[in-house]
Amino acid sequence: MTKNETATSVEEFLVWRSNLFQGLKARKETIIELLDALSSNQQAHSVVELSLNPLFRRDYNSLYRGIQEFLPTQTDPNYEQRIETLFSAVSRTIPPTSKHYNLFGIYTTPCPRRFAETLADKTFIHYPNPIKGNKPINIGHCYSVVCALPDQIDTEKVPWAVPLSGERVPSKHKGVNQGNQQLKKIWQSSLFSDKLSVLVADSDYIQKDFIGEQVKHEDVVTITRVRSDRVFYRQFIRDPNQAKTSGHPRWDGDKFDLKDDQTWTEPDEVHHVPFTTKKGRQLTVTISGWKQMLMRGTKNYKMNNHPFTLLQIVVRDQERNSIWKPMWLIVIGSRRDELSLVDCYQCYRQRYDMEHLFRFGKQRLLMTSYLTPDVHHEENWFKLTLLSYVNLWAARKLAVVLPRDWEQYLKTNKSIKITPSLVQRDFSRIITTLGTFAKFPKRRVFSSGRIKGYKKAPRTRHDVIKKGSKKSTKNLKAP
Repeated sequence: MTKNETATSVEEFLVWRSNLFQGLKARKETIIELLDALSSNQQAHSVVELSLNPLFRRDYNSLYRGIQEFLPTQTDPNYEQRIETLFSAVSRTIPPTSKHYNLFGIYTTPCPRRFAETLADKTFIHYPNPIKGNKPINIGHCYSVVCALPDQIDTEKVPWAVPLSGERVPSKHKGVNQGNQQLKKIWQSSLFSDKLSVLVADSDYIQKDFIGEQVKHEDVVTITRVRSDRVFYRQFIRDPNQAKTSGHPRWDGDKFDLKDDQTWTEPDEVHHVPFTTKKGRQLTVTISGWKQMLMRGTKNYKMNNHPFTLLQIVVRDQERNSIWKPMWLIVIGSRRDELSLVDCYQCYRQRYDMEHLFRFGKQRLLMTSYLTPDVHHEENWFKLTLLSYVNLWAARKLAVVLPRDWEQYLKTNKSIKITPSLVQRDFSRIITTLGTFAKFPKRRVFSSGRIKGYKKAPRTRHDVIKKGSKKSTKNLKAP
């Protein structure tokens, strides 16, 4: 990196830090040090251990105060303004894309709190279990996160995903409903209105109440995965010479059953994309597309007015044998024809960068390690972990590789790519060199502590909410 490139990277990082510091209101100096401690964490396994980090110069009481007062509750009139300020600061860290569209991803991640009896609004959540035969369920909360997926040219094909919004999913809502609210605010923002917006999501977001809301936005194209047992329909074309009949007009044409290839028609478009794996294996991706497909709608969402393109992705080896189960995608939106089939496939492949974000966040940023009984404090902590990840994203160009003694591959490879883990390892040096906006703390008074004889009232125990039933799980009796 040349001196001019280094100076530009330093300036971009300081601009982000300035925008972040100005976006913080209550206890901003405590929060900025907490974010730095979290972004440089190498040893802490619990939240309170972050107070031992050299970048956090305050005591553990200030750490908890910073988390509690980071954002007001959602019923506070200043909440939306504070969220919008932080969203604006994060959005400015994303470099302009060279493509004709901006790429976004949405995902719902679980936050298990199985033993938190005093935590309110807990539900049964999907939580993968590595033990075969066990049901993939747990008890806790879920959080809906919307990310911007930057160009792989800017990220050097490192799986970076910049979180723009993270909100807890209330028990009375579904993840898709919470996602609709988050996306509506992003689509209304002027920061991404200059280009087409492409949203990628997994099969959980194929529901009508999600797709039906996204097609209302003219500049949004949604790409979602589809289960292989779904049934779609070709668009019905009426014969102009046929006399009109009484009754409801026909909307759906021939059935297209994904699990029955006898119902398939010839694809409208086919592309073959060869690629080589990291181990040198030669594979070919065959992308087949059927246009003007329809899905059955509901009373609230008339999907017959919103045709989509159906994609089948098949990966074959040199002997033309399919090595994985075919993947099905739908591309829906009024401007879907501006994307080629290859563009749609590459956009969906980049969705997996969000998996790395949550894996890194839960392992290295203590995303689900704050065992608080207060829902509001847990929400604040989750948002702070997302901001600490943006901290690493903004500092990626300033980081240098600091290999351990046993990491010989980092010592010999000069063209190593900078990952979030490597940035976190070097983040302490970056902040020590560039400085921080937080002033050195001065102790004002010493707390007198609790009054002798004071007894705190026990917290209320909350039952687990079972969706679809008005009764709690504790009230359910065994037959």
